[in-house]
Amino acid sequence: MRSFSVLLLALLHWVFPAAGKTISGLFRSETARENNGQYITRFLYHGENGLMAYRLENVPLAVQKEAKLLLFQGMEGFDNLSCLERVSGAQLTITLSSEEHNETIPWQVNPKTWHVMYADRYTCQEEEIDGGMESLGFQIIMLNPDSAGNPLDHFSAEEAGLHSFYFMLILAYFVATCIYVQPLWQALNKGGPMHTVLKVLSTALLLQGLSVLFNYIHMARYARDGVGAPLMGNLAELCDMVAQVQMLYMLLSLCMGWTLSRGRKSQSKLLQWDSSPASTALALGGVITQGALLIWEQFEDTEHHSYHAHRSLAGLLLMALRVALALVLASVLYQIISVERSTLKRDFYLSFAKGCFLWFLCHPTLVFLSVIFNEHQKEKIITIGVILCQSISVVILYRLFLSRSLYWEVSSLSSVTLPLTMSRGPRGHY
Repeated sequence: MRSFSVLLLALLHWVFPAAGKTISGLFRSETARENNGQYITRFLYHGENGLMAYRLENVPLAVQKEAKLLLFQGMEGFDNLSCLERVSGAQLTITLSSEEHNETIPWQVNPKTWHVMYADRYTCQEEEIDGGMESLGFQIIMLNPDSAGNPLDHFSAEEAGLHSFYFMLILAYFVATCIYVQPLWQALNKGGPMHTVLKVLSTALLLQGLSVLFNYIHMARYARDGVGAPLMGNLAELCDMVAQVQMLYMLLSLCMGWTLSRGRKSQSKLLQWDSSPASTALALGGVITQGALLIWEQFEDTEHHSYHAHRSLAGLLLMALRVALALVLASVLYQIISVERSTLKRDFYLSFAKGCFLWFLCHPTLVFLSVIFNEHQKEKIITIGVILCQSISVVILYRLFLSRSLYWEVSSLSSVTLPLTMSRGPRGHY
C-alpha cells in the first residue's frame, strides 16, 4: 500500500509539477546530489504567521537519510555556491524527523520570496552511493495569513486579489452580454461588409470570456485546497492562446489588404484573401511563429496563468514578435494615412490603428513597466493590465465596425487605397 502511495505521488508530481501551494511529490537523493540540493518550489510570504506544513510517507527512511528542508530568501549568486555553502547558508532549516510538522515563517515587513530545497546526508557526499536510494514521498502545504491573521490563505502574495478580480470581470462580462447581445446578434444576422469581422471579434471575445471563467474556477478551487483545478487552468491558457492567434490573423489580414468575404466563397472558410505570395507568407509566418512561441512558453512555465513575466527565452521572443508586428502594422497604416485626403477615412484608419496597437503593445509595455514595481506586484499588474487593455481594444474595434456611416464610407471605396476590401452589397440592405 505504501509503495502504491509513493507511485501515485510520483505520478501527480509528473502530471502537475510543483507549481501550486499544496505540493505532492518525491524527495530524491540522486536529484539532490546531482544538483547540490533538490529544488521544490517558491512562495511569497507576507506579514506574520505564515506557515509551511509537511507530511512524510516514510519517517524512518527520512531519519536514516538525515533529510531536511532548506529555506532561502534570495537566490542571487546561488549557482556559484558550493554544496556545503548552500546547505549551511539556509535562512531556515527544517529537519524531517516526524510524520507531520508545522513551521511558522519569521515575520517580515515586506512580502518576500522563500525558496524551498531538499537535502540529506548524501547531497554533498563525494563518494558513490551504494545501491539505489529509495525516494521519499511528501506533501507540503504553504499558507499566508488571512485578513484575521490566521494561516489559512493558499495564495502567494503575488496572486492575492486575482481571485476577486476574475469574479468582478465575470460579472462585467455578464452585464455587458445582457445589454449588447441583442443588437450584436441583429448585426450578425444582417450580414454585410462587417459581418465576418464581427464574427471574428465575437469569437475572440467569447474565448477571452471563457479564459476568465476557467481561471476563476481554478482559483476558486485553489483558494480551498492550494491545488486548484489544473485542467481549468490549462483550458484558460488554451482559450487565451487561440484568441491571441485569431486576433493576430484578423488584424494582419485587414492591414495587409486581404479580403474578408461572406459572399461567393465557402462559408466554412472564415478568412479568405486575395494577396501576393509575399503578404501571405508574412501573415501565416506571424501566426505560426506566435503560436509556436506561446506553446513553448507554456512548457517552460508550468504555473497556471495566461500572462507570464517573460523571464524565459520564449517569452522574450514572444514580446519581440509582438513589437515587430506592431511596427509592421504601423508602417502599413502610415503609408495609407499619409496619402489620404479624406478626414473621415483618416479617422477610420486612426481608430483602427489604436485598436491594433493597444492589442499588440499592451503586454510588452506592461512587462517593461513592471520592473519598477515590487516582486509581489508584478504578476497582478501584468495580468490585470493586459486583460483590461485588450478588452478596450476589442471595444474600439467593435465601435469602429458597427459604426454604419463611417464604415460604409470607407468600405464602399476603391480597394487600391484600403487596408481591407469588403464584399459589397446595396446600401439599402441595411
